[in-house]
Amino acid sequence: MIESRSKFEVLQNYFGYSSFREGQESIIDQILYGRDVLGIMPTGAGKSICYQIPALMTEGMTLVISPLISLMKDQVNALVQSGIGAVYINSTMSHEEYIQAVRGLYNGSYKLLYTAPERLSNGHFVEMCRKLNISLVVVDEAHCISQWGQDFRPSYMSISEFISQLDKRPVITAFTATATNRVRDDICRILELLNPFVLTTGYDRKNLLLSVIHAEDKKEKLVSLIKERSAVSGIVYCATRSNVEDIYELLKHEGVAVSLYHAGIRENERTKNQEDFINDKTLVMVATNAFGMGIDKSNVSYIIHYNMPGDIESYYQEAGRAGRDGEEAECILMYSPADVELRRFMIKNSEPNEMLSRIEQQKVKNHDYERLKQMTRYCTSNECLRGFILEYFGEKPLSYCGKCSNCLTQHETVDITIEAQKIMSCIIRMKQRYGTSLVTDVLRGSNNRRINELGFDKLSTYGIMKESSQVRVRQIINVLVQKNYIEVSGGEYPVLKVTDRATPVLRGQEKVTAKLQTDSTKKVAAVKTDLSDDENKLLDRLKALRKNLSNTAGVPAYVVFSDAALVDMCRKKPKNMQQFSCIAGVGRIKLERYGKVFLKEINDAASE
Repeated sequence: MIESRSKFEVLQNYFGYSSFREGQESIIDQILYGRDVLGIMPTGAGKSICYQIPALMTEGMTLVISPLISLMKDQVNALVQSGIGAVYINSTMSHEEYIQAVRGLYNGSYKLLYTAPERLSNGHFVEMCRKLNISLVVVDEAHCISQWGQDFRPSYMSISEFISQLDKRPVITAFTATATNRVRDDICRILELLNPFVLTTGYDRKNLLLSVIHAEDKKEKLVSLIKERSAVSGIVYCATRSNVEDIYELLKHEGVAVSLYHAGIRENERTKNQEDFINDKTLVMVATNAFGMGIDKSNVSYIIHYNMPGDIESYYQEAGRAGRDGEEAECILMYSPADVELRRFMIKNSEPNEMLSRIEQQKVKNHDYERLKQMTRYCTSNECLRGFILEYFGEKPLSYCGKCSNCLTQHETVDITIEAQKIMSCIIRMKQRYGTSLVTDVLRGSNNRRINELGFDKLSTYGIMKESSQVRVRQIINVLVQKNYIEVSGGEYPVLKVTDRATPVLRGQEKVTAKLQTDSTKKVAAVKTDLSDDENKLLDRLKALRKNLSNTAGVPAYVVFSDAALVDMCRKKPKNMQQFSCIAGVGRIKLERYGKVFLKEINDAASE
């Protein structure tokens, strides 16, 4: 019986690892003690093992509530490949497949059942679950339960009612990658967790290189970035469906193997495009945020945000889909001021939540505007980007990480007192009623009809910075906002206002300095492995072998072995089954299933 084995035996035999990652063992122990758990762990930290191991070590069955069909399929495929009984029930199944799954559940063939929250309201499903011995309920992507989170889904509100209909209350666990204190409290309250063990392992993903690019021609820069990374998988996120289609056509014209994904295309087309990307038939996916929640593709080497997301939570969760295998990966955000205006428009015109009163809906919108302000600060900051994110989530910030574009870009500290005085004087003369765009145009002396109609061309500050570029003026305004000399007030129509702190500067009693980059562009280099030429050739051979095996098994390539496992094989070059069993990610089942064929390929390459 699996239940009699230790957690370390289960980890090694079924998942191929000899030790736990940070936080995993503590969560597993608490679940085995019978305690409710909330785990807040970054993408790629191994949340699924935290509940899959207890599922194998305890009597009864584990029900996993997952938001997306694609995630269920990925998880079940991976478990079955590791020799674990798992099944999903969702809307894509035929009647025959559903009947077969139910029979397997009743006769004890499965230890884990995956389903979507919407199915919990189905009377037949509830009745089936009451007949099963469900000892553990797992709520994945638990932030979806909170209206203050980035992906609120009303169907998550029914989870607690479903659990109350079971004959015996199971242990309840919830997992998410990002959650502010407000969202964390909502998860515990709405799921009715009893004295939960709450663990936050930290938000720092040390294998990710964070970059923000201010590009004058975003399309040209995007094509350049992707062609520099032509041998690896990546996701390009866009804010709108039209942007997705536009970028998809651009990359397709450039000869890139690309797919697209958004909620407006037919379901069968979305499914095919997603499977093509997951199975490495296409290397680039261009998508809205409708794509990716929980996608368990381990070999995504870069994420590019063509448009700025609306909040830090969404950005870090989407960016965290890179480097899930632990290898170095890149998160590149292409910023332009137009992105801010687009996000404000999207907040203003967002669909109302019928579960909230009008006053509550306005509070949520105001909260969204505030989160957008923080996202904009991230994009315009010259400080350490990793430190900014850690501080946002309540952790101790870094002043220098050495792995973000700001830390890797040369800066110099310059005196901007005169420019600060000009900018703040202009804001005051414009009655502190206008935003960054109009203030910048007035300072640069733009021949704008609105400026003329408002009479701002008569101000003493009109054209006072005409020698400065638009980028330079905006950059200094951002610095003044960050230093609290200027505040951005208002939600839908934000305006610049001068704070009391600005008075000594305007009177010439205080200087203002800023750390500004010396280069016009930030250099972002593609991440490369440290393999030798011969090892890279072996890696190509192992990937080709993996591809053939995955096609035969009808599963994504990374379900056979992750890229990280293949790289480990290239470095260690095992010569026998004992040595092969020491490769990270090689469990007993995979050793028996794939060990000999991979050893033959490695030995053949060595002899050649």
